[in-house]
Amino acid sequence: MAEIHIHRQHGLSLAQARKMAFQWAEQVEEEFDMECVYEEGETTDEVSFTRTGVSGTLTVSPDSFELQARLGFLLGAFKDRIESEIVKNLDELIAKNTPAAHKAGERKTATKKPAVKKASPPKVPARKA
Repeated sequence: MAEIHIHRQHGLSLAQARKMAFQWAEQVEEEFDMECVYEEGETTDEVSFTRTGVSGTLTVSPDSFELQARLGFLLGAFKDRIESEIVKNLDELIAKNTPAAHKAGERKTATKKPAVKKASPPKVPARKA
């Protein structure tokens, strides 16, 4: 049985980390047909996920995410590919939800787009009869 262990630091509050963990759970339920159960705690939360051939947990704390997964025999052959996909998804969510990403987004929305002027159709001289 193959195992995956991923640990990622984040700069989020526990409330923000919870929100991101919910997003992650929704994403894996939709994309990978996982069944997720979210349990909130006082200092850490845990997302348990399962599907045929995979089971694991995502532990959410005020400063990090820790994912542990066990792959069955058939999926174990794809461990590297599965792990890289999980890492990519988790890293994208962290990047999108960090305070630095929000500030960058605020700067982008603060700039105005240039106004686009519509050209009027060319005037055609009237024919004399």
